[in-house]
Formats: sequence, structure tokens, C-alpha cells
Amino acid sequence: MSGTTVDSDGYDRRRELQAFDDTKAGVKGLVDAGVTVIPPIFRHPPEALEGVIITSSTSEEDMAAIIPTVNLSSRREEAVAQVRRAAGTVGFFQVVEHGVPADLMAGMLAGVRGFNEGPAEAKRALYSRDQARKARFNSNFDLFTSAAANWRDTLFLDLAPDPPPPEELPETVRHVAAEYGEAVTEVALRVLELLSESLGLRGDHLREMGCAQSLNAACQYYPPCPEPHLTLGTRSHTDPGFLTVLLQDGMAGLQVLVDGGTWVDVPPVPGALLINIGDLLQLVSNDRFRSVEHRVVANKSKDTARVSVASFFNTDMRRSTRLYGPITGTGIPIYRSVTARDFIATFISVGLDGRPLDHYRLDSTPAM
Repeated sequence: MSGTTVDSDGYDRRRELQAFDDTKAGVKGLVDAGVTVIPPIFRHPPEALEGVIITSSTSEEDMAAIIPTVNLSSRREEAVAQVRRAAGTVGFFQVVEHGVPADLMAGMLAGVRGFNEGPAEAKRALYSRDQARKARFNSNFDLFTSAAANWRDTLFLDLAPDPPPPEELPETVRHVAAEYGEAVTEVALRVLELLSESLGLRGDHLREMGCAQSLNAACQYYPPCPEPHLTLGTRSHTDPGFLTVLLQDGMAGLQVLVDGGTWVDVPPVPGALLINIGDLLQLVSNDRFRSVEHRVVANKSKDTARVSVASFFNTDMRRSTRLYGPITGTGIPIYRSVTARDFIATFISVGLDGRPLDHYRLDSTPAM
């Protein structure tokens, strides 16, 4: 299904998408207007909403066995082993003792919430689909190409290697975004060291490959949804870059796909950051690490939005012409080499409905 179809009843989906986009108010604007029935553009097909779910009511021990928690201050050998196991199976793990102050994490989340719940004029001024803008706000980056829109709004901040001047940032995050970006980058570099060593490489190998040269923060705002059973906050997808570090507020909503078809709730762990492997890291590891599908269910709260900040780490795509392929020593190459720029371009072209990694497989070997 494309964003340009007109059905047999004369329903013009493209017109409705454009009308929504023209408000520059996002999903929050619909909620503020008092909608009680979600517009058709947000309705997902039943198969996208289904699946066996292991809920957050599962015991802490059982949940930790699925999505482990890694203490970054633990013995090196133990941390490397935990990261190797998690990255090679579920592709997600929590990290604690990561060094990011609690008040800095809380300040970042509060700034994102304040922007979305602040004056509509401030959001309209930043509303854009121009990816050259380093600070921009919109709802659904693939709004006009996806099969169904997601019930969320996003503030995008390109924080490295060339951050925007402070005056271009929303006032609510101006005092905290740069500091948070630097702190979360340190976490990403520590995790990349553990991942490098888990492959039998020097600790600086993945860093020297440029896997964390750029940082793009997607500050997600998931407003309450009047019909959460009919839509998603973010539909099933994988992250295209090398590594993602997720900061969540106290509200659950993220689900990870495991065992070929079971969705697992990933409730926030107080004080923790959630790490997940991206497609490019699966590619260079030659499937030793797994980039796993995940989604966010629509917000069932009656009055409180869910907020998260996803920090996506990648190479410097504006300058890098490096070809990324399977690292020597990881076995017979499964993937052909590609620049990060071309890989991300593939992701943008297929949107969240596709899997860009599959475009670079050398044979018909199914994805893990």
C-alpha cells in the first residue's frame, strides 16, 4: 500500500496525509483537538498488531534471562561474555553503572516532554522534512510512503559530529542536549569496546572503524491514544545504523521480537540505558551480532504521554566514503560491502516497512 492511493469509495489517502502534515501539530495536535476515533491513516492491518506476547508481568528473573542487564563496572571478562551472548541472540541488553548522571537523563526526558507539551508555535517553527536541518520536528519521517502512520511525534537532533548552534535547538533542551549527547557517546564507546573484544578483536577496533562518529537523537513523544488496539506507536522495524542507546521514561511500551515470532515487553529498568544492535553492526559482524525487530505499542494511558530518546550511532555519512563489509576473521562473507550513506539511503527508501539489510545479502540465506 502506498501513500498515494484512492480507494473504490473515493477515499483519498494522500489528501488526508497532506492535510495532517499541513497542521504541523503532529499527533499531539489530534489529541489536543479531542479526537476519540483515530483517523484512517493511522490504522494498521490486523497482522501488524498481532503476535504472541510475553508481558511485563513475567517474573524479573525470567525477563532478565530474555533481555539481560550488563553492569559496565563488572569484571571485564564477565561483561564481554554477557555482551557477546546478548548481542548474538536477542540483540538487546540493558546497561547499568554506565556513568550518565540520573539528573542528566531526567533533564533530557523533561526537556523533550516540555517541548512537545509546550507552545504549538514553537513546534510549528521547527516542523520540517528537510533532513539537512540539524534540529527538526515532524510526525512520521516516512509519512507519505508507509502503509500506516504511527501514533507518535519526533524531535530529531543531529548532535555529532557537527552539532547545531545552541540557538537552533528548542529552548527546553538547549541546556541539556549537548551534555547528554557527550555522556551517551561515552556509553556507546564503552559498549563498542566490549563488542570488539567479544569478536576477538582489539577493544578499539569498532571505534576505529568509525561506528560512533555521528550521533542522531530521535526524541520520541507517544501521546495517549483513544484506540490503541488499532494502531502502533512505532511499527516493527530494525535500526539501520551500528548501535542504538535508548533512554526511556518510566512507561512501558517497547516490545522486542524473539524466537521467530514472540513479542517480549521490555519495561524500563530504573537508571538503566537500553542497548540494541543495528543493521550495519550485524553486517560487519557477519551475523555474529543480531539486529532484531522491535516495535512500540500505542500508548494506552488516558492522560500521560510516553517519552524516550533513541541515540543512533553511525559513521560520519557526510564525509565517510568507507566501504563496510564483514570483518576479516568472522567467516565466509554473507554480505557485500556498502557505504553507510548508501545503506541509510536504502533504509529511507524502504522506510520502516522494509529491512535494508536484506538488500545486501550475497545469497538467499534467510536473516537470523
